[in-house]
Amino acid sequence: MPDRIHLTVATVVEQDNRFLMVKETEYGRQVINQPAGHVEPGEDIVRAAVRETLEETGWEVSITGFLGISTSYSSRNGVTYYRLSFVAEAVSFDAAAEIDADIDVALWMSLEEIEAEKHRLRSDLVWACLEDYRAGRIFPLEIFRNEL
Repeated sequence: MPDRIHLTVATVVEQDNRFLMVKETEYGRQVINQPAGHVEPGEDIVRAAVRETLEETGWEVSITGFLGISTSYSSRNGVTYYRLSFVAEAVSFDAAAEIDADIDVALWMSLEEIEAEKHRLRSDLVWACLEDYRAGRIFPLEIFRNEL
């Protein structure tokens, strides 16, 4: 059963009224998502969010807050996803960074652009994270205890 449970992280990064997003192809359909990915065995959760953001976008970020935990189930693959969502600030862009092959493009999008393409969001969790962020429902990082 553990192979049917996936722990993932995602980041909400805003700069100049635009959000860092990725477009990726899932089951033959291009979808929009926050930078996100799986936590590796033995990896600190917060560091995983930084790593995934860099690997998917080329942006080095600093995690500043926690938005919450979301769960979803995919009937396509039978996996339950536990998604920990973070707020991050953009620190620097690495033009030489090798972007994950799964990513079609990383881009900055306004909230209006994202809303206009809500039908292309990878899941409802993408918009829910943006709503939580905009409502200021951000928890301090001190809630995490790291012993890795």
